[in-house]
Amino acid sequence: AGCGILGSATALDKDIAKRLRNEAGLPTARSVTIHHGAAPTFAELQSVLGLPLFIKPARQGSSVGVSRVSAEKDYEAALAEGFRHDRKLLAEEFIRGREIECSVLEDTEGGIFVSRTGEIVPAQSHGFYSYDAKYIDADGAALKVPAELPQEIEGEIRETAAKAFRAVGCDSMARVDFFVTPDMRILINELNTIPGFTDISMYSKAMAASGVSYPEIIDRLVAHGLARAGRSA
Repeated sequence: AGCGILGSATALDKDIAKRLRNEAGLPTARSVTIHHGAAPTFAELQSVLGLPLFIKPARQGSSVGVSRVSAEKDYEAALAEGFRHDRKLLAEEFIRGREIECSVLEDTEGGIFVSRTGEIVPAQSHGFYSYDAKYIDADGAALKVPAELPQEIEGEIRETAAKAFRAVGCDSMARVDFFVTPDMRILINELNTIPGFTDISMYSKAMAASGVSYPEIIDRLVAHGLARAGRSA
């Protein structure tokens, strides 16, 4: 059960996932891919992405190795931290907006169900949804489910989540993370094919707000996995 090999691999690689989403015409924040030994100058990045910007490993999760760069003095340390975790990095523009997430669950026939949206509200002391905010600080972030959004914006997010799920090659399940700007523009941040999965995690809380209980999620995932195994037998 769970997302297959292709979708898991493409979603994990933020560079490849962005290319696929861009090819599908889906709204995605601007970024520059940085390979070890071939990093652009700070001035080159600033001219494309503005400031502040974020440097992150292309193939890591949980905000590991992510740095915020607000000035040239931050750049070399951010590169060093990123390259500790991966030989390919992503520099991304800063998006001023709310962090909105929704859960995607595929049925045995390939139909996609997208949950209501939820919102992550990081504590101001962290600045962004960092590793510490996620896992160390018990008060690092608050979850609001469902998110307070206009109905048409929530509908657009849910529709875009389904398109992103297909564009990246996912199946079975994923959580799709968005930014929503003050003028209600939506941008996909990333897809997570192995999201937090306790009964108090965003994936299950968003599903519960949509009428799908935690045991039912498990039942659907098992049924999907068995059906997929049967097709490949």
